[in-house]
Amino acid sequence: MALYLLVFGVCILIFGSMIGILLLSRTPRYRTEPKHLLEIFDKTLEGKASETEWNVVVGYPVRHDDYLESVRRRAQRLMDEHGRPWQAARGQPLLSKAGCEELAALREHLASHTALRDKQHFDA
Repeated sequence: MALYLLVFGVCILIFGSMIGILLLSRTPRYRTEPKHLLEIFDKTLEGKASETEWNVVVGYPVRHDDYLESVRRRAQRLMDEHGRPWQAARGQPLLSKAGCEELAALREHLASHTALRDKQHFDA
C-alpha cells in the first residue's frame, strides 16, 4: 500500500507540475520588425529570394505597428501585380522589372523611415 501511495504521489506531482508549466508558459509569437522586411526586400531585389521566404515574411500580418502593416500590404500588392513565382523556381527574379523598381522605392522609403525613427528614439 505504501508503494502504491508513493507512485500515486509522484504521478500527481509530475502531472501537477506539467499542468502548472503549461498554464504559465505563453505561446511563441513572431514579431515582424523593419529589419525582416528590409532583408527580404534586399534578397528579392538581388534575385535570391524564394516564394516561400517571401510568403513567410510578407504573408504574416503585423499587428503591433500600423506603418509596417501598410508597408507589408504594399509589398503584398506588388507580388500580386508583378510577381512571377513560376520563374523564381528557375532561378530568375521573383518580381518583374517594374515590380523590382517599385520594391526598391518601397525599400528606400522603409529604410529612411526606420532610420528617422531610430534617430528620434536615440535623441529622446
